[in-house]
Amino acid sequence: MEIIWIDGQQLTIETVMRVAKANPDSIEVRLTSVAEKAVRRAQEAVARFVSEGKLVYGITTGFGAFKNKRISPDEVQQLQHNILMSHAVGVGYPLPEEEVRAMMLIRANALARGYSGIQLQTLHHLLAMLNRGVHPIVPRQGSLGASGDLAPLAHMSLPLIGLGEVIYKGEKLSGAEGLARIGLRPLRLAAKEGLALTNGTAMMAALGCFAVVEAENAASAADIAGALSLEALHGTPRAFDPRLHALRPHPRQIKVAGHMRDLLADSTFLRGLESSDVQDAYTLRCIPQVHGACQDAIAYTRWVLETELNSVTDNPLIFFDEAGQAEAISGGNFHGEPLAIAFDYLGLAMTELGNMSERRLARLTDGASNQHVLPDFLTEHGGLNSGFMLTQYTAASLASENKALVHPASADTIPTSANWEDHNSNGPIAVRQARRIIRNLENILALEMMGAAQGIDFRRQKMGAGHRLGRGTAAAYQLVRENIPFLPRDVVMYPHMEKARQLVANGTLAATVQAALAEKADA
Repeated sequence: MEIIWIDGQQLTIETVMRVAKANPDSIEVRLTSVAEKAVRRAQEAVARFVSEGKLVYGITTGFGAFKNKRISPDEVQQLQHNILMSHAVGVGYPLPEEEVRAMMLIRANALARGYSGIQLQTLHHLLAMLNRGVHPIVPRQGSLGASGDLAPLAHMSLPLIGLGEVIYKGEKLSGAEGLARIGLRPLRLAAKEGLALTNGTAMMAALGCFAVVEAENAASAADIAGALSLEALHGTPRAFDPRLHALRPHPRQIKVAGHMRDLLADSTFLRGLESSDVQDAYTLRCIPQVHGACQDAIAYTRWVLETELNSVTDNPLIFFDEAGQAEAISGGNFHGEPLAIAFDYLGLAMTELGNMSERRLARLTDGASNQHVLPDFLTEHGGLNSGFMLTQYTAASLASENKALVHPASADTIPTSANWEDHNSNGPIAVRQARRIIRNLENILALEMMGAAQGIDFRRQKMGAGHRLGRGTAAAYQLVRENIPFLPRDVVMYPHMEKARQLVANGTLAATVQAALAEKADA
């Protein structure tokens, strides 16, 4: 069994994904001893605040607009249970178990820093649920992304007190029964704990980890699909000359240009330098500039998320001076704006990759646009056969849908809690939109890849034997043909489209090409 140690300071996207996708029997998350000590210290400080009668938000006061309502010491525990019950107002389809696992890990990691005042026993219960596969049922909608992901985190936390619902080994159970199955009893929360559990950005950060990994994979697939299209269209590699990109040194533009050179190295499907046709359309010629800019957005989102994964995002937070005296400071670390803006940026970038891919597919299927290098709609017997005509319709539909989805969620806000919480980030909406855009992008890229492979086969028929694809594109083409045949006449298309989508979405395409390029580099 793999042991993952957390202390609130070293969690990565890769670790989140590993834990999220793992079988609970194969991985265990534990607190470091340093983290346990910090957690105990903060909880003891909270207990002192209560015993001394200090006025501290969410500990001895109500929440939100009820911040001025003082809570008596004998009601402090009930207050924490009430926040879980009253805030569990999510709606919509439940999150998949792997996304809930990511959410649990991220929340536990933030609490492990020792600034939140949670009991060590409560944190151990949360980790026990994660490690033993007791997964709370968390509806995906209802969070505004300020005061954190209140409703989703309340649903995640209800089973700790024996309420809510969970999935355990495929069976839907009450929260109390889920705990019982792993030998635990419901907790009685102490001061600050309900607030510590529900305040924070764990859901949007969890979905963001998936989004970044998915976007990185899609960006690699976009380069590959673009390179295949360039070969199918008898394009020129001149626009990828390193001297050109050195004069506009955006790092990921340079990276994509280098990737294109690697993918296309040794190809005989490209136009030579002697051709009088000296440049291609923008969606081919400007792949480094556009794809590179889109990869900038992915890199920025990754940076924001890896900062967030190791941040403390609830309120108030407990600090200690040099003499060991504790102080609770109220602030706004729960506000999801850094994530929301990053997710909107990511969605915009993924929309642009889809726009580029759809236009390349249109060029592959339109004989007039490709100067009749390829037959209209990639079929020899047009009229009787429609060929790939309708694949471009689907790609256009998905690209148009993305343009609707890309409206920035972070630009909108509706005040809540009687106008005390008067600005919200909508980060959860932004990340859900970004992931829907990525799903559409994966389908668009799959259609382009199918069209490019079909075009390459037509070019092979004209060129005869002895011609070869590039170092990377050859591997991509072979993978496509192992799963999807050349289509000389009309067939039911959607099963082939789904196979192509899977090759893109599950990372097989990117991994296959990367392995082929690495093998060539070692040779």
